[in-house]
Amino acid sequence: MQHTSWKEWFPGLDNGHLTLKQVRDTLPANQPEDIHWLVRLFENPASKISFRGAVSLRRHDFIHILLGRGLLSEDEAFVIGYTMGTVPGVTNLERILYKWVARYIYPKPYKMSKDDLVAYDLGFTEGKASPVKAIYKVHFAPLEPLTLAQVRQQLGIDTNRLRQAFAKEKIALPNTKASGRLPAQFHIPPT
Repeated sequence: MQHTSWKEWFPGLDNGHLTLKQVRDTLPANQPEDIHWLVRLFENPASKISFRGAVSLRRHDFIHILLGRGLLSEDEAFVIGYTMGTVPGVTNLERILYKWVARYIYPKPYKMSKDDLVAYDLGFTEGKASPVKAIYKVHFAPLEPLTLAQVRQQLGIDTNRLRQAFAKEKIALPNTKASGRLPAQFHIPPT
């Protein structure tokens, strides 16, 4: 992978041979202080009023990589939804409240559109259904030398399930840049 602008950066899922560190080194990441204070208030784990599933920016970046998502707002929404979906016992009320904050309180460019909220819901549903629990608590530093295939296997992230979720997203949001670049072909095991 080569270094690209944040709008073009997209790791995809066909990168299992690369290490977590190799892909992380290509990510044009923000610094925590670059993130608007309102977003940090609700999404930074150091905040007293953050949502459950709040995660450091570095961990958030690793989750982007493992889920094969870029940095566009729709990608952000899916990653945040997935992360919150892995919170043990997360409630529908928490999901709805986060969506309201992201839609009506966050400033641009963090404010989520209706399309972004569709991706958020798909990510949330996938996170809840996933065997991965509390992905926001994973310590990624010891995993950096491992290949993405190894890390995904160790954490229980199934790329075939992600491809199925991405196929749903492509149907629900057919005209967005983010959904247009998602890998959606998946293998249906024989019954």
